[in-house]
Amino acid sequence: MSRAMRGWLVACVTAEMVALGCWVGGLTVLVAAAIPAVFNTFGGQDAGGLFLTRVFEGYNRLVLGAIVILVGGALWRQVAPGRQWPWLKPTRIEWAVLAGMVVIAGVIIFGLHPVAATRQAEAFAIKETGARKAALEAFFKIHQPTRVLYLLNLVLGVVLLGAKVRPWVTRSEATT
Repeated sequence: MSRAMRGWLVACVTAEMVALGCWVGGLTVLVAAAIPAVFNTFGGQDAGGLFLTRVFEGYNRLVLGAIVILVGGALWRQVAPGRQWPWLKPTRIEWAVLAGMVVIAGVIIFGLHPVAATRQAEAFAIKETGARKAALEAFFKIHQPTRVLYLLNLVLGVVLLGAKVRPWVTRSEATT
């Protein structure tokens, strides 16, 4: 394999790992640190909720970029290594987990999140207690499955990381 091809493969794998790190690490930071800090600092459901809606919109854009890098990188690794670096080719497990993550992200980004953001804004705009409570219940009916899907994608991201690293570990064990 040429030196240039090796360089491209190293760059490809590095970009994929950074993208996956941003996807998984970003959500971990949001769930573990940002969400509790926002609700403990802003002192209210309305301000904190609206702020976090904007934060998750930014995170969703980051995820779309990560999808482009991960899918593009996996496609490149599918065709580029040839017979010299077969352990770099994506496995079926890697393709399946990545496909699941992309589908879940698509459902969140293009389906659930816009509806949840609209219902949240409507609920926060209502001042009458009974109507506000009903609007918040409608919001949480969409928000709950969205949260579950975000957490499922987090778990799948960790599984994908393991699927990417496993062939390298197996190969290093075989060479020692």
